[in-house]
Amino acid sequence: MSDRQDREFDIVLWGATGFAGRLVAEYFAAHYGEDELRWALGGRNRAKLEVVRDELMHEFGQAAKVPLVIADATDRPSLDEMAERTRVVCTTVGPYDKYGSKLVAACVDKQTDYCDLTGEVHWIREMIDAHHDQARENKTRIVNCCGFDSIPSDLGTLMVQDFAKREFGAPCRENKMFLMGAKGGFSGGTLDSMSNLMERLGKEPELRRVVGHPYSLNPEGEQTGPDGSTQTSVSHDKKADLWTAPFIMARINEKIVRRSNAVLGYPYGRDFSYEETTSTGKGVTGALRAAGLTAGLGAFAGLMALTPTRNLLRKYVLPSPGEGPSREAIESGFFRVKHLGRGISETGESFEVEATIAADSDPGYGATALMLAESALCLAFDECDDCTEGGILTPASAMGMALVDRLSDAGMTMEVGRR
Repeated sequence: MSDRQDREFDIVLWGATGFAGRLVAEYFAAHYGEDELRWALGGRNRAKLEVVRDELMHEFGQAAKVPLVIADATDRPSLDEMAERTRVVCTTVGPYDKYGSKLVAACVDKQTDYCDLTGEVHWIREMIDAHHDQARENKTRIVNCCGFDSIPSDLGTLMVQDFAKREFGAPCRENKMFLMGAKGGFSGGTLDSMSNLMERLGKEPELRRVVGHPYSLNPEGEQTGPDGSTQTSVSHDKKADLWTAPFIMARINEKIVRRSNAVLGYPYGRDFSYEETTSTGKGVTGALRAAGLTAGLGAFAGLMALTPTRNLLRKYVLPSPGEGPSREAIESGFFRVKHLGRGISETGESFEVEATIAADSDPGYGATALMLAESALCLAFDECDDCTEGGILTPASAMGMALVDRLSDAGMTMEVGRR
């Protein structure tokens, strides 16, 4: 709406004192001068925000003039005031199930676009039920999963389908994403979100249906399709000739891709099938790697599911909230995913499309900071003719190919073509 253009800020970065928030702040400070972007550092503790601003000023100079916005995740009036001052709220404050609900409500009421890093399926479902209709009516875009989960999945699928329709006159009937390689670390915030989910599942077992159902994020009445449960065991993909293991983020990513298709009006088709997996290579070596990775993921999930072992891991082994990998680990990290789409052309011939998305940075932190920052910028400045104007949305349905172009310009590999 036109009055959004007159607001004080283009973007408020909410959670700037946290580990992930600080990385996003560095990205804005490093790439955008004060004449290019009106942004602010947001949080509840002014003293901590001033420390972040001072450190940014020392490293980047122009950050000295970045304003501070004080609000509290538990104080709705302060969140309303913050939302009224900006066109976009970009938030890294999780677990979102604990600290995000009032902020989403404020953004929807004040018609302020929003993006986050959540991977919390149950919370996204709660936000859809509570706010989708109002956000759609007032054309406010609430966009979840704007990091490693789930941009490579969601935009990779969009790229595959866009190419297929242009080249073959029809979308792919199926698409499979393979994690081909990655190097990175966990932060305390990510693990805190996982722990919070385990605690809620213990208290509210009915949430297991939301977490486990393949179409639980689709609109009500449209939660059916060809896909089953997420992969949980070793498998051999005959078409790609690869051994595979479960992908830890597939449980959220697959649902986001399916929601994109539904929210956009099924441009991929109602019978479209999507799944994700981790490639471990070919032959005996690939099979052994798949078995080892599957066993390790199973053991970790088992330990996190039990309250006593979960508490011991949090206390003695895992990083605390606010902590994360070292700067060297972030810079030496990387990820590479491949999408393989298959379909039938308008002339009745089979075709295959391949897309690659990659980045030379820790996937959960360096690359995620880039993806979240560019998502906020895309919401603030870019237009997308084929996107949905409002609602509880996904990266593909809210920003589409405009975000693909942004990420490519920012240095990520975003490639698609015939296979």
